[in-house]
Amino acid sequence: MRFAAYIFLVLISSAAHSETAPAAVEPVIYGHKILETYPHATDAFTQGLFFDGDTLYESTGQYGQSSLRRVDIETGQVLQITALPPTHFGEGAALVGDDIFVLSWREGTAFRYDARTMDLEKKFQYDGEGWGLTYNGEDLVMSDGSAQLRFIDPETFTEKRRVTVTLRGQTLNHLNELEWIDGQVFANVWRRNVLVRIDAQSGAVTGAVDLRGLLPEEDVVPGQTDVLNGVAYDGQENVLYVTGKNWPKLFKIELVEREKNH
Repeated sequence: MRFAAYIFLVLISSAAHSETAPAAVEPVIYGHKILETYPHATDAFTQGLFFDGDTLYESTGQYGQSSLRRVDIETGQVLQITALPPTHFGEGAALVGDDIFVLSWREGTAFRYDARTMDLEKKFQYDGEGWGLTYNGEDLVMSDGSAQLRFIDPETFTEKRRVTVTLRGQTLNHLNELEWIDGQVFANVWRRNVLVRIDAQSGAVTGAVDLRGLLPEEDVVPGQTDVLNGVAYDGQENVLYVTGKNWPKLFKIELVEREKNH
């Protein structure tokens, strides 16, 4: 593997634990190509990002500011918004049929909203923290800041199973925002400018996307612009949309596989 790709994996691995798994998988390394750049609301502490057809939804965090939003992708304008209780810190979100589920960070509460009206329909309780959320067509897939992915029954919000995520045989911590793409889970790694692609059955990281330098330095506002977070998939074009917490821009990107040395 090229030296730059090797260094990139070392950077990711610093978020991993020393606990080892039975087998190690060598992930494919991807760079990225920016296809389009869109405005993004800088008051959005982005936690979840997903499409429903052509409609972009976003969940945001911070106590007293957490929300679920429907967004005009071309302008970044918020078209519809519902606030979470000020006592709850909003986290990941996912669409299940006509409903949207939104996690909270430390409050152990998941909210289910009507996707059209954004009216609250029901609340569920869970143990531990809530970070990222996605839907695989049967189960909700949830991260909690550890190396674990939980598979959740959306009808009852009861846990069905867990998978431990490993990078090169070591457990990978700080899994955050999630997106289900073609049978695998893409996840932000908190405080790392990287997405990892995870085999949903084994938990092995099969790919890593280098997003260093995605947001230009001139767009970074000290004390305001936070970490990369937020990934949505457009299956029609086979592209990703990514942003970050309080970022001024949303990026449409395609993945570019990096060459290996022979």
